[in-house]
Amino acid sequence: MRCPYCSHPESKVVDSRPAEEGTSIRRRRECLSCQKRFTTYETVESLPIMVIKKDGSRQSFDRRKLLNGILRACEKRPVPLAEMERMTDEIEQTLQNSLEREVSTAKIGEMVMEKLKRVDEVAYVRFASVYRQFKDINTFMTELNKLLADKGWKENC
Repeated sequence: MRCPYCSHPESKVVDSRPAEEGTSIRRRRECLSCQKRFTTYETVESLPIMVIKKDGSRQSFDRRKLLNGILRACEKRPVPLAEMERMTDEIEQTLQNSLEREVSTAKIGEMVMEKLKRVDEVAYVRFASVYRQFKDINTFMTELNKLLADKGWKENC
């Protein structure tokens, strides 16, 4: 790490501590030449994930788009923002941990629906109605019936 003041290539670490909820490490360094101190942050390098859209086009994974979709589904619902961010983090982490560098929007959508189903059924149905592009009331009712059947099965267990 070059000193930002004198560009000397060597420094020593004076202090090191976790930062940003443990996702990075903050290091306080001192230049061995000019003795000035500076701070660096160390994070794990993540490989870019490409999202394959329905039309076959590809674009970089964007965490904000994922969170915005969840926010829209949970609008005016009693779901805390922290819970929505946690869902987003879990989905992003699952994608990063997979060996796949390309993932379809269908897979991401299914992951979101699985998380929403556990948190808020209304948000789940909202998301599913847009994601699965319900054409009419019958498709909507089919999804609701599936949800009710799952809920009935879980309550009987």
